[in-house]
Amino acid sequence: MPAATRAVLRQSQFLARRTVVRHASSTSEAASKAGQTASNAASKAQEGLSKATAAAGPALSNAASALRKVGGPVGKVVSFVDSMIPPTLYYSRVGLELGKLVFRGQNMTPPTLATFQSYFQPLINVVRNPAAIKNLSMPSPQGFLARVRNANAKEIALVGVTAAEVIGFFTVGEMIGRMNIVGYRGEAAHH
Repeated sequence: MPAATRAVLRQSQFLARRTVVRHASSTSEAASKAGQTASNAASKAQEGLSKATAAAGPALSNAASALRKVGGPVGKVVSFVDSMIPPTLYYSRVGLELGKLVFRGQNMTPPTLATFQSYFQPLINVVRNPAAIKNLSMPSPQGFLARVRNANAKEIALVGVTAAEVIGFFTVGEMIGRMNIVGYRGEAAHH
């Protein structure tokens, strides 16, 4: 008997003698195993990110300190940008958390990919083919005038209320911006 057939025979005898092994395949065990795998992957990714930031942090701080030592306008710009980083990070995190609260409170969901594609497809087409701008159908002034002439009372009231809201918000914004309710504080020479 050749050696190859003996090995196959031994293998088949081993498989025949092997007792039946039951593998656990419940969904809860599979889910917990998948969760452990995901948490292990996340911890490894976090560890890699911390190593990268630990390596890049001193290099960036050394470069920033070297640019500050240059002085002049470059040093001023670098120190200004450096001073703006912490508040920017803080307010971006606050905005993100506020957005999360609003999304949860209003039971909002982000738009689907198909919605994004339907909105941005015309823009992408124009970027790919700038000559397509000529073929866009713009509303004519005659059509706009015809729509205004044929407007009913409800549409006119809606436009009036919206205009009043816009004017009111603009006025309140001007008052807040000036820090005064009436007029500007001018110099005596301007009177």
